[in-house]
Amino acid sequence: MLAMSSNPDSPRVLICDDDAEIREGLVQVFERAGFTAYAAPDVAAMERTLAAKGADLIVMDLMMPGEDGLSATKRLSGKGAPPIIMLSALGDDADRIVGLEIGADDYLAKPCNPRELVARARAVLRRGKDADQPAKSDSVRFAGFRLDVARRELHDPDGVVMPLSAGEFRLLRAFVERPQRVLSREQLLDYAFDNDSEVFDRAVDVQVSRLRKKLERPGIEVIRTVRGEGYLFAVKPTS
Repeated sequence: MLAMSSNPDSPRVLICDDDAEIREGLVQVFERAGFTAYAAPDVAAMERTLAAKGADLIVMDLMMPGEDGLSATKRLSGKGAPPIIMLSALGDDADRIVGLEIGADDYLAKPCNPRELVARARAVLRRGKDADQPAKSDSVRFAGFRLDVARRELHDPDGVVMPLSAGEFRLLRAFVERPQRVLSREQLLDYAFDNDSEVFDRAVDVQVSRLRKKLERPGIEVIRTVRGEGYLFAVKPTS
C-alpha cells in the first residue's frame, strides 16, 4: 500500500523497499523532516507511482523480489529519472562502487541513521538544483561534442544525444568549467559530489572512467590522468 503526506510544496521522495516496516518507518522519517513521502513495495509499483505523482528523489532498496534495485537504477539512470539514493545491506566498498557506477547518486548501507539519510537526501537535491543553474554559457562545445547545460544533454559529434547520469553530468560540468588545469580527486569531490564523505577516491575514479569512455574519440584525449595528482580536461571548451 502506498503512503504519502499532504504537503504539495515540499520535496517529494519515493521510497522503494519490499520491507513494509522499513517503508513505513522511512515515510514517517521523511514526513517529519518536511518532505512529501510516497512508498512502493517493488520496482513496478514504484514506476506506476512515479508516472502518476512524480518525485524529486527516489530511495531504492538494492535487494527486492522481481527487478532488483541495481537493475532499476541502471535502467532509469540518464533517462530523466529523479536522482536515486540506494540502500543496501551490502555495505563494503565494492558494493558502493557498483551502485555509483551504474548511476546511483548516493549509497548508504543498512541499517542507516535516519537523520543521515535525510541529510543525504537534502544534499542530493541541493546538488541537483546547483546543476540546474546556468553555467557561464548554456551550451559548451569541446572536441566536437556539445554540452547543453540547461537541458543537461550531451550531444556527440554526430548530434546524437548521449545519456548522462546525474553524477556524470556534474562531473563533466566541473571539468568544462575548469579546463586545462589539474583537478585532484578532493577537488572533484567538492565540485561534483558536494564533498560527500561517503563518495571516496575510488568512486571518483569510476565516474571519471565512465565519462571518459563516452568521450572517446580517435586521436583526442579529452580527460587526461595526471599520475599522483588527479585529472585534467585537456581540450579547450568554447561557447
